[in-house]
Amino acid sequence: MHPGAVGENPRMNTRTLFAAAVLIWGTTWFAITLQLGAVAPEFGVALRFAAAALLVLGWCASRGRALRLPAGTHAWLALQGVCGFGVSYVLIYHAERFIVSGLVAVGYAAAPLTNMLLARAFFDTPMARPVAAGGALGLAGIVLVFWPNFEPLVTGRIADPGLLLGALFTMTAVVLSCLANMITLRLHRSGVAGWQPIGFAMAYGAACSFAIAIALGRPLSIAWSAPFVLSLAYLALVGSVLAFGAYFTLLGRIGAARASYVGVMTPLVALLVSTLFERFDWHPLTFLGIASALAGNVLALRPSRIARPVEST
Repeated sequence: MHPGAVGENPRMNTRTLFAAAVLIWGTTWFAITLQLGAVAPEFGVALRFAAAALLVLGWCASRGRALRLPAGTHAWLALQGVCGFGVSYVLIYHAERFIVSGLVAVGYAAAPLTNMLLARAFFDTPMARPVAAGGALGLAGIVLVFWPNFEPLVTGRIADPGLLLGALFTMTAVVLSCLANMITLRLHRSGVAGWQPIGFAMAYGAACSFAIAIALGRPLSIAWSAPFVLSLAYLALVGSVLAFGAYFTLLGRIGAARASYVGVMTPLVALLVSTLFERFDWHPLTFLGIASALAGNVLALRPSRIARPVEST
């Protein structure tokens, strides 16, 4: 089952996978905002990953790839889907109702260190110092970029409970996403990888989100518009199918800590998108933060360490 993921093409090297995930996900934060006014967040997540699952599994079936997996594997894929494609994304969509999309993206700068701690706890993975230092440097850079937004929250001068709720949703989503990464690593180590398991995990995530929508009494209606349709298509095909295919392949190649550094670099792309479409106001700290994050990226992803197999990360 291992062949078939995006990165299994030998021409698709690790840096290409990394760049693809960063560039794609850096634009999805803004695309999510185009969904919020048209559909309930839970139903929006369900639609996104149901469409993505249909695309992936339909493609697998058309290529003659077996879709039957052991029941035990499905149990792990269901857990992966609930954490990584269900609850975490419902929280992300809700977070963007309260705080700007760039701040939600910033929360994922904590993913490398979170993944490193979880990998240590679940797999007894050594905590490589360059990755830890690079993750910390990248996180510091992202904080500098968005410090004007963080400062009121840190100093307690903000009275808006929505900001605190959005921050709580974001950090909970980060932890759930990192737990999903641990499940992905476990599946990779047991030889379960490729498009089929990704498609099933997305289907389970969609089912979970739909169940949450029903349980909470959310309206299952859509305010149709061109921006909604285009953003849904982009989020399902590019932001879900292609980006997650690249990311999970990257996860299997270089481990959770290094792969999750995508979460540090993605906000930089989100920042550029915000500059173009949301009139983000650049500050001197913005440039310093970008330099810090890029330096952390170089440190964490040095060529001498990037090809190390998952088992030894």
